[in-house]
Amino acid sequence: MAQNKDKHVELMAPLKNLKSLNAVLNSANAIYFGVEDLNMRSFADNFQLKDLAYIVQKCHDNNLKAYLTLNTIVYENEFDLIEKILDKAVEVEIDSIIVHDIGVINLIKKRGLEFHISTQANISNSYSAMFYEQLGAKRLILARELSLDQIKKIKSKVNKAEIETFVHGAQCTSISGRCYFSAEICGAQDYSANRGKCVQPCRGKWSVYDENENEFLYDGVFFINTKDLCMIEHIPELIEANIDAFKIEGRMRDPIYIETVSQCYREAIDAYYNSSFSEQKVEGWLIKLKRVYNRGFSTGFYFGMPDGKEIVREKHGNISEYRKMQIGKVINYFPEKKAAKLLLHRGKLKLGDEIFIIGKNTDTYLHQTISSIQIKKKRNLVETPPISKGSHLRVGITVDEEVKKNDGVYLLTNKGK
Repeated sequence: MAQNKDKHVELMAPLKNLKSLNAVLNSANAIYFGVEDLNMRSFADNFQLKDLAYIVQKCHDNNLKAYLTLNTIVYENEFDLIEKILDKAVEVEIDSIIVHDIGVINLIKKRGLEFHISTQANISNSYSAMFYEQLGAKRLILARELSLDQIKKIKSKVNKAEIETFVHGAQCTSISGRCYFSAEICGAQDYSANRGKCVQPCRGKWSVYDENENEFLYDGVFFINTKDLCMIEHIPELIEANIDAFKIEGRMRDPIYIETVSQCYREAIDAYYNSSFSEQKVEGWLIKLKRVYNRGFSTGFYFGMPDGKEIVREKHGNISEYRKMQIGKVINYFPEKKAAKLLLHRGKLKLGDEIFIIGKNTDTYLHQTISSIQIKKKRNLVETPPISKGSHLRVGITVDEEVKKNDGVYLLTNKGK
């Protein structure tokens, strides 16, 4: 059954910080983020409770929905903080809370807040889905370990609840979030995946010795280092499965990653609805996605059980050939001219270069193409001279938005060139 084209699928982007929010204002339909520590990404730049009103207002001013993650395992001594967070969520008119603890759900319902059931609940069948639907959940974020056929069957059984699935980003080797490997390594339950402080030991090299056979099964191999999920080429199939929302994983990623991934999936979704989706466009999106952080790509469980090809055995971490390189900083901004003066200390700039201006202590995030370059007494340059080690160069450029003093200036460069 084809998706009702009057209701388009929602694209959800992750937030690491306010720079990430600025990076997705023109691509996402919704964002999700954490405050304080009670969410599954404690190592992200989680916002403080005092930031909540600003974030939600900025989202609403830009027609984005704001979803607050409150989805860790919760212990008895943490409910005072949970009550404060929920009271503030009511005050700022949060759009929904992402949750899975039944006790927290009860407090949410008492306050009349909308809630989405987190993937931490591991909804893997229609009976679980219908239970949470009857409990009052607006949306169900299904277990990541489901095939597309299983997702379709669950969707066909629920009445009102929306269905959300992941489309891009890191994947867990274990049942998502239900792993205590990190806690065992660290010797503390707070470092389990269930508490948001997973140190990802599965990404490392390990040796496994079989005592019965007296041999190593693995000897210094990344044998549980999963590739990232990437469903960009299968967007039409996912939309036609009547999935209501697509989630991008990545609250630990920088704003360049978040912008790039969100923009690619925005274009793919729009291309489906305007009937322009094509293999050529898919190739272009994949090129862009491979430029930012990735561990290689797979389709996860969507088309069957993984068979080993989903593991990167040879290398740990980012396999992209591109890296973010700081080439300078902003030293002045001229609002009347929409221009900035930069102090460059590395590389060179030329017309047509894509640059990123990112705040260090500000929420600046600007991605734009260089359309003009000026040096004092030398106007309208095509490119700047290369900068030798230890020297610097002051240049002027036009900028699309306000930037601030000491904001960093970056290029995305191919390390192999």
